[in-house]
Amino acid sequence: NSLPAIQHAIDLGVDIIEVDVKVTTDGVVILNHDGTINRTTTGTGNPENYSWAELQNFRLKMPDETVTEERLATFEEALNMVKGKAMIDIDIKTGNLEPVIAAIKKTGTEKQVFFFDNDYYALKEVLTLLPEALIMPRAYSYEMADSALNTFSPPVVHIDDSFYTEELSQLIKGKKARIWINALGEQDDYIRKGQTDKALYNLLKYKANIIQTDEPEILIPLLKSKGQRD
Repeated sequence: NSLPAIQHAIDLGVDIIEVDVKVTTDGVVILNHDGTINRTTTGTGNPENYSWAELQNFRLKMPDETVTEERLATFEEALNMVKGKAMIDIDIKTGNLEPVIAAIKKTGTEKQVFFFDNDYYALKEVLTLLPEALIMPRAYSYEMADSALNTFSPPVVHIDDSFYTEELSQLIKGKKARIWINALGEQDDYIRKGQTDKALYNLLKYKANIIQTDEPEILIPLLKSKGQRD
């Protein structure tokens, strides 16, 4: 969720960059993963309780607590940086969606973003505000995936490996949607340890075609070498 990280992802050639959006008290959409800024910045508390000017007093921290010169990024900055270069997956972390939609319209990135949530009411609100929006519902079971497909006719469904089966794959692909699966956690650990064949088998065995990973530097050339990515 920092501008240097986003630029690095672009440089690596990733197809989709995930960001987490929140809205300040004065309506500025900012990027922050957690419910608070405690872990990621020198500040504390819920970023939605601050104004944008107040948030600029804080600096981003590395995982080892090293303080950087970077500040929290705005959603608009991220959209302009990624425009024409990749898709953006918006993880909805706010109940104030109107400023989020406004930033998308301002930057002309309507066809480059899609919205992710397991709250189907939030996704319906997105479609009320931006009827042409692309969405990615999260499902936690075969039945929930079926419901999501029938409710939204989405271009992609986010699933978990706990119910990743041939039957599920046929259901989703039968509706002309893509299958999004996470490498985050166990599969990324296999990738980091060099157990790449095991990770790829687990991720691709039922033909998922979007993989979310913390290791794109390893995974992108690996997929290319296996003929799984152009």
